[in-house]
Amino acid sequence: MSVPSFLEQRETSSLDDSELFLQSVPRAVVHRAAVSEVLVTGIRQASDDHYLVGVQWPRSHSYYGRVAGRWHDPMLLGESIRQALLAISHLAYEVPFGHRFLSSSLSYGMESDGALLAERPADVLLDVRCRNVRRRGRNIAAMDLDVDCLRDGIRVGSGAIAAQCVAETAYLRLRGERAHNVPGLPTSEPVAPEQVGRTSAFDVVLGVTNMERVWTLRYDRDHPVLFDHPVDHVPGMVLMEAARQASLAVLGRPDGLIVACDSTYRKYVEFDSTCLVTATPQPAREEGVRTVSVSFNQGGATVAGCEVRILVG
Repeated sequence: MSVPSFLEQRETSSLDDSELFLQSVPRAVVHRAAVSEVLVTGIRQASDDHYLVGVQWPRSHSYYGRVAGRWHDPMLLGESIRQALLAISHLAYEVPFGHRFLSSSLSYGMESDGALLAERPADVLLDVRCRNVRRRGRNIAAMDLDVDCLRDGIRVGSGAIAAQCVAETAYLRLRGERAHNVPGLPTSEPVAPEQVGRTSAFDVVLGVTNMERVWTLRYDRDHPVLFDHPVDHVPGMVLMEAARQASLAVLGRPDGLIVACDSTYRKYVEFDSTCLVTATPQPAREEGVRTVSVSFNQGGATVAGCEVRILVG
């Protein structure tokens, strides 16, 4: 697969940043099936292993919508970082289309003022430094991204992602008989949407249990955002959303704003067995902000974890 070049390599000082927000990159570049889910709008090389990535956050998104009527959903920053990794890999490092990306961690943090809604979509500049770039032959095998998030020239957040990159044939060997898994478990009864900041049960990713602060992970492969395209395991963004919903539920603050999330992925979360989501509030260390540790357990092992910070003041 080939796409038009969206990578600018001119001197940073010779260009206005607005040129990075003129149009979305092709959806294949960020592994999205729907054009409406593409956030990346441009990429420019600033220096070796240093890139500027334009992203645009809509004023209203079908899933990552307005929070409390005041803010963009900061989960958009997490998704923007994920898409920036893919765009840089394909457009700057020439990773072939069809290669798979395996993330071991994704984190972001954001100032609440940086998420405030305005009269137009938010043009957000990601200042990306690529570290620990490792190659296997001519292709990238792994790298880490450190990201600063700027809006209107002001730093409003940051984040990081670490990922490996493998060819399709290697991925199929790695996954073995699970390479073509699809969701097959019955969908569990959802938590009441109003407890987790949602208006529809279709958007709830926590299932009811008889245990305090513990839920089952629930998902619907027909969800147009969480399952934008076929996958053989639960995507990391679904786990981050489950961590957000669990945090809101355990704090009793469905209108809380998630201002940070640090996630780590130890194993794939598989479709063929129940995954339990456990939320543990931490002692308050900062006025107006609460931290919740969320763990994901499947098959007797912890497969992923998130530490979530929620603005409740």
